[in-house]
Parts: sequence; C-alpha cells; structure tokens
Amino acid sequence: MKSLTVGKAEFLRVLAARIVPEIGALDAAGWVRFEAIVDDALQERTDAVRRQFGVFLGVLRWAPVARYGARFDAMAPGRQDAVLRWFEDCPLSLLRKGFWGLKAMVFMGYYGQPETHGLIGYRARFDGREGLRARA
Repeated sequence: MKSLTVGKAEFLRVLAARIVPEIGALDAAGWVRFEAIVDDALQERTDAVRRQFGVFLGVLRWAPVARYGARFDAMAPGRQDAVLRWFEDCPLSLLRKGFWGLKAMVFMGYYGQPETHGLIGYRARFDGREGLRARA
C-alpha cells in the first residue's frame, strides 16, 4: 500500500476482521483487492487526511493499553469488540468520526469487490436505463 506502512496495513486487516467477520474468508487475492480499494480511496484524500487515518490506526492499536493492559491486536476477540463499540459510540466526536471513517473504508474494501456483490444481493447493471425500462 502506498498510503499506509506495512505494519499499519497489517493492523487494518486485524480491524477489518472484527468489523466485517466475513472478511476472514478472503483468499490472498481478495486481500490484495481489499488493500487496493482502500489504498485507492486513501490516495484520493489529502496528505493530511491520510496522516490522520494512520494516526487513528495507531490510537486504536495502543489506546486499549490504558484500560486492558494490552494492545488491540494482542487482546481476545470479545475485548476487541468492546473497544470498537466504545470508539463507535465515543463521547469525543473526533474519535467517533475517525471510527466511522475507518468503518467506511473497511466496508468499501470488502463490499467493493465484485466477488462479494452476490452475498449482499447487489446486482448492479452498467446500463443505467435498465432500471427505468427505457430503450436505447
């Protein structure tokens, strides 16, 4: 990934698996597509936003040490979920917004893959007139 260090990209995978459990079934090619989608989305953002996203990943990794005595990626899945729920509903709007941005990136990386479209009933057509029953 151009937008994230190798360590942050690996941590993003850990977070993604907690946010969308089905993501664990991705094969190596699926993970490459996931990272490419997220990286493309981050490349469209400003340098400041990319830095903020990287910093937020660091906050998510290390903040649990204060309460649980362990980094996020060293905790049991139940505690990881508790940490994510806290960030999702955090009273500090900056952290809450950061979490929702992360969640959007994870959803985009997973559900943006053509292979997952059928899993959610997405049947996009590239001919926009089809839904209108219009004729060419």
